[in-house]
Amino acid sequence: MKPEEIPDTDHELVVERVCAIDVAKASGKVCTRIPPQTRAGRRVSRVWDVPATANAVTELAEHLIDQGTERVTIEATSDYWRIWFYLFEAVGLEVQLVNAREVKNVPGRPKTDKLDAVWLAKLTEKGMLRPSFVPPAPSRNLRDYTRLRIDLTRERTRHWQRVEKLLEDALIKVSSVASSIDSRSVRDMLEALIGGERDPRRLAELARGRMRTKKAALVEALTGRFDDHHAELARILLDQIDALSAQIATLTTRIEQLLAMIATMVPDPNSAKDNPVTGPGNAGPPRRIAAGLTAVERLDEIPGVGPLGAQVIIAEIGLDMTRFPTPAHLVSWAKICPRTVQSGPKLRSGTPGKGNPYLKGSLGEAAAAAARTDTFLGERYRRLVKRRGKLKALVAIARSILVTVWHLLADPTARFHDLGVDYYTSKINTQRRIRDHIHQLAALGYTVTLEPAA
Repeated sequence: MKPEEIPDTDHELVVERVCAIDVAKASGKVCTRIPPQTRAGRRVSRVWDVPATANAVTELAEHLIDQGTERVTIEATSDYWRIWFYLFEAVGLEVQLVNAREVKNVPGRPKTDKLDAVWLAKLTEKGMLRPSFVPPAPSRNLRDYTRLRIDLTRERTRHWQRVEKLLEDALIKVSSVASSIDSRSVRDMLEALIGGERDPRRLAELARGRMRTKKAALVEALTGRFDDHHAELARILLDQIDALSAQIATLTTRIEQLLAMIATMVPDPNSAKDNPVTGPGNAGPPRRIAAGLTAVERLDEIPGVGPLGAQVIIAEIGLDMTRFPTPAHLVSWAKICPRTVQSGPKLRSGTPGKGNPYLKGSLGEAAAAAARTDTFLGERYRRLVKRRGKLKALVAIARSILVTVWHLLADPTARFHDLGVDYYTSKINTQRRIRDHIHQLAALGYTVTLEPAA
């Protein structure tokens, strides 16, 4: 067989002057490796401790620049890596973040911070480490806002659950009648209960819209033992919910402002200059999207992806798709595809891994929404769920959505086009299907004669 040539990627090249840092909360174990002073000499590792403070790390960065360090590797430990990565990035050092799982030392060797730092430096100089994806500074800022909005939204949901539990304690079963406890009708009833109203008929009159047809059920559900201590607790919970809602609205406004600055700008991969959007050393000056729509508006056209979901996706993966050469690279990074495990002739699927929880959560919500639509994604879900189950079918739809996102962000002029709910049926080979049905009927002992329909 002809040998297959697999070229090395950029991060796999051998580097002469490297630095590696085994980070901890209060300090970091720094190891530098430099070429020998003489031709017959050996490479030397220098190891020392540096406090994890801004001044000390900045001083170390300047020292590494003076030494001509070509690459710095930082082990991703909790959030302790951020001060090292951000300050090194700010001064222009080529810094990479690596997963601690991928830099474990050889089993059986002693485990110390010094040996870990030396091992990390040796792996760096030989190009044996795969760097993790760290988005540029504007995307990191946007990500902080979107993640906090998600966390506050979840916290608000937990407060509504506490309200429902409080109503159950008061024998109020309004959640059994109303489709959602955070609706305007239920909120008006809660405010009336807190204000001292206990008549279930008057409370039922506060229903709005389609809930007005459920007055009889509401009267029964609102008959309970709601007393003053329930009212005091409900007031506290509702005030917390209102405060969270105001904070979420503030975050949403700020997210829209940030997206207005970066969502309509994409990097030009043909330029090697520093880009204010993607950071120093990345793709060059930004260029306008020719489609006339922002990235959020174009992603919003995908079934299941709403404006909020599009904002989260952009914040997590950024706008520069040159970081992911193909859609498969992005899908693999997001961990929504099985890991291939091959040993000899055996080929099986391994566990995909955890991935980015915020991105996977947003894609999961979009996949669940797209599965209920009369679109290509909805039809694909209905075809897959029959033989693969709900969970795997939803993961497959999430993968399709992420592939679509990659194509839309990689080409700023692209627009989403739905293949249609009849895509699969239009691809069926009619003659083959007729032949298969004839063979099946013949196997059952029938003679088939075909006549075209009138």
